[in-house]
Amino acid sequence: MSEPAEASAPPTVLRLQQLRKSYQPGTALETEVLHGIDFELRRGEFTALIGPSGSGKTTLLNLIGLLDTPSAGELFLLDRPTRELDDTARTALRGSSIGFVFQFHHLIQAFDVLDNVLMPALVQGARRSRELELRALELLQAVGLQAHARKRPSELSGGQQQRVAIARALLSRPPLVLADEPTGNLDTRSADEVFALLRRFNREYGCAVLVVTHDPRLAQRCERILDLVDGRLVGDRQLPPQAP
Repeated sequence: MSEPAEASAPPTVLRLQQLRKSYQPGTALETEVLHGIDFELRRGEFTALIGPSGSGKTTLLNLIGLLDTPSAGELFLLDRPTRELDDTARTALRGSSIGFVFQFHHLIQAFDVLDNVLMPALVQGARRSRELELRALELLQAVGLQAHARKRPSELSGGQQQRVAIARALLSRPPLVLADEPTGNLDTRSADEVFALLRRFNREYGCAVLVVTHDPRLAQRCERILDLVDGRLVGDRQLPPQAP
C-alpha cells in the first residue's frame, strides 16, 4: 500500500527577503536599523515578535504594514513584491490585505461603534450597504459588543474599545493581521480576553497574525516567537501546540 501524500503547507502570506532599512541614506548620518531580515508567515500562523526597546520592532512592523518602504531587500505580500509599488497601489494592497490592531485603539470618538468598525472599508471606497453593516454587526456580536453598536467609544471600557478595534481590523477578512502591543494598556483580565479573541479569529478565519508584545506571558501562548535584537533576527522558535 502506498504511503499517504503529505498535506501541503498553507500558502505563504508574507515573505521578507534580506529586508533592510536605513535612515538619512546617502549622508554622513546614515544609520541602518534593520540588517537583512528574512522570514515568512503562512496562513493560520500565530506568531509573536519580541525584542528589547530600540531593537527595531516598530520599524519592522511599519515596513510589514506597508506604512514605510525598505531601503533594500524585498517584502512579498501574497507573493506580490511591494518595494517598488507607488503610493496608490500600496494603499490599496494594505487596505485589502492587512488588518491593524494597535496598543491605542485609535477609535474615532465622533462616530459610534458600528461606524468605527465600518470605517476602513468606507475609506477604501466600499459602498455602505446592509450587507456590509450586517458583517460589521456579526463581528461585534463575535466580540460581545453588538448591543453597544450605537454607543460612542467613550462609553466603553478600555478592553471593550480594543475589542471594537479587533472587529474593525477583521471586517475585510484580511489574510494578515498585525497587532502592535494590543494588550499594553489593559489589565490582565482584559488583556487575556483580547488575546483570546485574536487567537479565536486566527483559528476561525485562518489569517496569519503577528503580535508585537513585551509581555513574555502572552508570547509563550503563541505558536512561534521571533526574536529581534539590534535590528537582526536572532531567534525563530516554534512552541508546542496549545489547547484551543
